[in-house]
Amino acid sequence: MQSWVGCKGSFALAVGYTSIFWPRLVEFEGYILHEGFSVESLRGFEASYSGNRLTVEATINHRHIADIQHLGCEDLTQDKILLLGNVLHEIYEAKLLWQFPDRPCKVSFFAPEDPADLMGYQVTFWQEAHDPRAKA
Repeated sequence: MQSWVGCKGSFALAVGYTSIFWPRLVEFEGYILHEGFSVESLRGFEASYSGNRLTVEATINHRHIADIQHLGCEDLTQDKILLLGNVLHEIYEAKLLWQFPDRPCKVSFFAPEDPADLMGYQVTFWQEAHDPRAKA
């Protein structure tokens, strides 16, 4: 596998993939979010979910596995999505525990009811406990 990556990959891709496989996470107003999130989107989700911080955090942090590559990528298959989703689940758990050891988080790899719905596979995370002011 390493020789194949060495022949087909590039340093530009390797650098780009770091944002997926070891994401930069930030704390903002008690939330843990991907760096570069939109405050405007955050406020919209807060309004849509009546301030339910757990749902807001899980929604804004979700990533569709199929979006790792370009739309219409010809080698998108369920087996690849399952492998990547499970690996991202493990990576996000490790990253969150390492970066925020005092803020227990839950990571979820969601598979749609229809396994053929390749766009429906997602990974997300949220904090298991929020401050007492939060609506759960």
